Formats: sequence, C-alpha cells, structure tokens
Amino acid sequence: MSAAIAIRDDLDMSLERIRNIGIIAHIDAGKTTTTERILYYTGVTHRLGNVDEGNTQMDWMVQEQERGITITSAATTCYWNDWQINIIDTPGHVDFTVEVERSLRVLDGAVGVFCAVSGVQPQSETVWRQADKYHVPRIAFVNKMDRLGADFNRVLQMMRTKLHANPIAVQMPIGKEDTFVGAIDLIDQKALLWKSDETGTKFEVSEIPAELKADAKKAREEMLEAIANCDDEVANLYLSGEEISRDILIGAIRKIALSLKGTPVFCGSSFKNRGVQPLLDGVVRYLPSPNDLPAVVGVDPKDKTKKIEREAKDSAPLSALVFKIMTDPFVGPLSYVRIYSGKLEKGAQVLNVAKEKKERISRLLRVHANQSQDIDVIGPGEIAAVVGLKFATTGDTLADLNKPVLLESIQFPDPVISIAIEPKTKADQEKLAESLKKLSIEDPSFKVVINEDTAQTLIAGMGELHLEIIVDRLMREFKVDANVGKPQVSYKETIAKEVEVDSKYDRQIGGRNHFAQLRLKVRPLEAGAGFKYINQLKAGTIPAEYVPAIEEGIRESLQNGMLGGYSVIDVEVTVINAAFKEDESSELAFKVAASLGFKEACKKAGPTLIEPIMDLEVVVPEEYMSPVIGDLNSRRGHIHSMDERAGNRVLKGEVPLAAVFGYATALRSLSQGRATYSMEPLKYEAVPTNMVEGIVGRLNLA
Repeated sequence: MSAAIAIRDDLDMSLERIRNIGIIAHIDAGKTTTTERILYYTGVTHRLGNVDEGNTQMDWMVQEQERGITITSAATTCYWNDWQINIIDTPGHVDFTVEVERSLRVLDGAVGVFCAVSGVQPQSETVWRQADKYHVPRIAFVNKMDRLGADFNRVLQMMRTKLHANPIAVQMPIGKEDTFVGAIDLIDQKALLWKSDETGTKFEVSEIPAELKADAKKAREEMLEAIANCDDEVANLYLSGEEISRDILIGAIRKIALSLKGTPVFCGSSFKNRGVQPLLDGVVRYLPSPNDLPAVVGVDPKDKTKKIEREAKDSAPLSALVFKIMTDPFVGPLSYVRIYSGKLEKGAQVLNVAKEKKERISRLLRVHANQSQDIDVIGPGEIAAVVGLKFATTGDTLADLNKPVLLESIQFPDPVISIAIEPKTKADQEKLAESLKKLSIEDPSFKVVINEDTAQTLIAGMGELHLEIIVDRLMREFKVDANVGKPQVSYKETIAKEVEVDSKYDRQIGGRNHFAQLRLKVRPLEAGAGFKYINQLKAGTIPAEYVPAIEEGIRESLQNGMLGGYSVIDVEVTVINAAFKEDESSELAFKVAASLGFKEACKKAGPTLIEPIMDLEVVVPEEYMSPVIGDLNSRRGHIHSMDERAGNRVLKGEVPLAAVFGYATALRSLSQGRATYSMEPLKYEAVPTNMVEGIVGRLNLA
C-alpha cells in the first residue's frame, strides 16, 4: 500500500498555510470529479480520472468504481501555490451519511458542490445541516454549468430559501449550457476563459467582454451589497462611494466566511475542466487555517465538569481525535486521526482516553486514497493514518500520557433496516463473525445483532444500498460465503401514557435470599428524544453500590420491547423510591427489580409500534406524474409539494420505509426509466393499528 505521493519535504509548512477541507454534496453533484480535477491541477496525478470510466483516484473501491458513486470518504494531500490542502472526498448517498458526519467533525472548512441544474437537493440540505452542527465555514461551487437547464442564479436563490444560507457570488458565469466558457471574477473584474486546452490547464485572463459589462457591473454591485451587509468597513466605503480595494474585499469575504455569516460562491464545470483553479484560490483565500479556529475544548476525564483547552501549537500537550477506522489488507487496521495540539511521533506511546488504555504508534502514514507514504511525525492541524492502535474506535481521543483530555466524540444515527445473514458452511461461521466485527468497527452506523430467541444473526444499516455494499464486501474482500435474507424494517417501540408501578424482587438463589423493592414512573417523551433516566432517591435510601444497578437493569430492558421485542425509545424513567434489607439485598436484586418494573410499566403505558418514515423527493417528467403519485399513495405516502425544475416535476413528501423496498425498480417501470428519486430518514411514526398485528405476527413466526 505504498505509492509516490505529492509530499513537499522542502516546505516548512506553517499552520497558516494548511487547509483541511471536505468536499460535500448530494449524490451526482460532481464531488469526486471536482476532487479529481483538483488533484490533476495540483500535480498529484498526471491524468484526468472520470467517474463514468471507473478510473478515479478517490473512488478506489471496486464497489465504487462499478456503481459510479462514492461509498467511503477518502483522504489526500495536495499543494497549491505553497499551501498544503488536506482533502476528504465524502459520499453523497444518504446511506453513507455517517462518512460525512465523521469527516466534518475534524475538518476546518468545506466546499459545498451544487448541480447547476438540480440546485439544492435533499442530501445537499443534510450535509449543510451537518456542517452547521460543527460550525464549519464553507465556500460553494455551482458545478455542471455546461449542462442543459443550468441556472446559476436559481441555485443562489435555492441556497437562500432551502439552506437559509447567505450566498455571496464572487463570480458570474460566462454563458451557460453548451455556451459556457468561463467566469467573470467580480473582485478583480476580469474574464477567465477556458477555450483551447482540453485539459483545462491553461485559461485566458482578459478584460470583460463589452456585451457582458452591464451584467458584470450589476453582479458586482450585488456582491458589494451582500458584503456591506456583513462588514462595517466595506459598508462605510460603499455608502460613501469610495473605491474598495481588492485586499479589503478579500479580507472582508474571508471574515464573513469564517464567522459563518456568508458563503462565497464560485461556478464552473469540473467534467469540462473549467473553473477549478479559481476554486482552489478560493479555498486558500476564504477557508480557515488551523490557526484561525479557537482552541479545541475537551474535558478532564476524571472530572467531566472541568473544561480543558488545547491550542494548535507544537509545544502544547498532544490531543487528537480518531475519526475513521479502515481495515487495510496489507497493514491491518488504519486509524485516521486529526491532530489538534502537540505532536504525534512514530514509536510514541499515547493514552486512549476513552478506553483508558495505552497505545503505541507503530507507523504513521500520509494517505492518498488507498495509497500511502511513511512519515515520522505530524503536528497540529494535520490528518494522517496510524498503524498499531489496538483499542481505538471511531470518536476516541488520543492524548499525552501525563496530561489527558477527552474531546467530544461523534454521534451516529441508529440503523433503519436489517437483514438476516448466515454462513453457508461451518467453515465460514468463524470467518463471518470475525469479518462482521471488523466491518462494524470500520462503520459505526452498521450494527450486528444476535436474536436471542432464534440465535439468528441480523445485520443492520442505513438503507438497502448500505447493506448491499456490506454483503458484497463480505463475499469479495473477506471471502465469506453467506446466505442473505430479505430486508426488514428496524421498527421501534414507545409508550402512549404515563404510569407508576411498584416492583419487588424477593427470591432465593444459590442458598441466599435476594431482595429489592422499587417504585418507578415511566412517561413518553417527544419523538426523537431517546431515553432519559432520573434518579430521585435521597442519599441513604439504599446503599450507594446498588444505585447503578437500577439504571443498568432499565437500560438492558430497553433493548426488548413488549410488543415485538424491538428496542424502546422516547421514554423517561424516574426512580421515585426504593427499599432494601440489610442482609438480603444485592446489586443483582435491584437490577432484576428495575428490569421487571420497567417491563410492567410498559405493558400498562400503552406500548406502541413505530416505524421509520423517509423524506422523499421524486423528479419526474410531467407526463408520468399521475401514475407516480398514484403509486406513492398506494405506499402510504403523503405528498407535501409539487415544484418545477428544469422542465420536470419535483414531488416532495414522506413515505414509510417499509413501503419503498424495491422502489427504484417500480419507479423506472412507471416512468420508462426517466424519473429519479432520493430519500433520507426523517422521523419515527406510529404504525397503523390494522398493521401492527401482522408485523408482530411475522416476527413471532420467524
């Protein structure tokens, strides 16, 4: 797993000259193609890779090349005019949104790629919200300006209405569709034209064509107004009619981007090799270096109320976050880390703070997709892969042995779909278990569950494609032969009303009596709230060592609900009172009493089966709209809006996941292959009463 990678040992790279960025977007907006062009123009690669031809550097997995989509986030490093740019190319498909989540957790900035025809699509909104969550500054690139139906201004408007963003267009396209040849730089007031060179390496910088001067002047005024609304210095100069210098404009836009008050917007066509070099200029101009960000804040692992700051300095104690685990067939598990402070050196011993274990750094690798180069040390702001970590999982903190700090981990969504899997032969049994363990360590949104009643192995993930890729990797990469069942929805259970129950456990086990008595209150919470535990016991009511056992018993009971054995969510449990006997009570007794009490409360509180509901968008030609709507109605779907986009109808609504298995095939049939759709998890909702018995009955039969 080694290759020649663009490493600039001759540069003493200061933190000011480092950019850690992600490429984020909806599927098929052109993320990977844009990244490939960046690698070409920065000299990392010497040929233009194309997704359609399956020869891209960043989509290196066989499954990615076959399907023409990004499945796993891939990291690389390149250099642009003496700036080091660490890039993570992320997936656009909702099934792999966990890859975006963990990438944005460690990145300093992002490039949001939008299709000039489709504009802001459902997954565009999801990744934008994820970037908002982690306060990641962004610039935007309106791609595919050469495509039929491209409309730069409409994309800007969609960014305002759908993303609640403040786009600041720093470019204006020259032409559109088949006449798109370049862009006008509204800051320098120059035309950038890509004409003769097929690779896009060379472009002309010229005066703005006479026929475009009026439009360019108007676009520049709009840009200045947008900047003035966010920056006092520019506002004063603009209102007084004074000339605003190039440096002042660039500085103001940078401040606006870093403060998340606005998003600089560029345009181009990555596939046609137009507009990528100015985008790279935008990355180094407007996105932050590690020095531009506040010191990372963690907590003292021994006192979680005590906050600790770590500045991005070599001299500071080490703090780093493991954000991705990948199994490499040649070197074993690779742990991708982002260094926030201090240095990480090959051969060093560090503390895995979350696991409270010492780890040794066997090797450090600078990574380019699935290739790598050994390095000896990395410092603040850098991203690399570590070989040799035995205990690390995604979200763990690595820190100085003597000065530990625990950084905020990464939260991942629960799976919404599962399938049964079993080995074809006894020889495959152990291999299957080991392979599933490796895959679940790599992918925190992938879960392996053993059904206690049937001893059946279930694998659960974020969608049909997610599980399809997992099974494909099991067979190809891990050489496991397995039989796979049909997809099943990951139903959940909740309750409808508040109840209080008394629970008593008094039983003799192994010649000793075990006694515990509890009073519990259980009530429903709003959708999406999860589980809340409240201990109202006064100090001394029961011995302190019994208290944790109560919560443990309740949490274990959450895994198996009373209707169909599905996990219970959106409930609050309060321990109101408890009683014990001096010589007879035990931790076991309180754990069992809590479990029995919770189950009894759920029975009385109106147990309810709930199912995942998907946010759905269907783009369909007008002539096929009626049959598509009829089909969605038959699937218990609800359509909220019908818009028009590039000559097609855009249907938006929600539909139960259980009703859309195999929907891609049905939609192709209804529209002669001309309609497309995308969906993502939205919420959980109660299953219709007339369907509950059938679902629970199927589970019992299984």
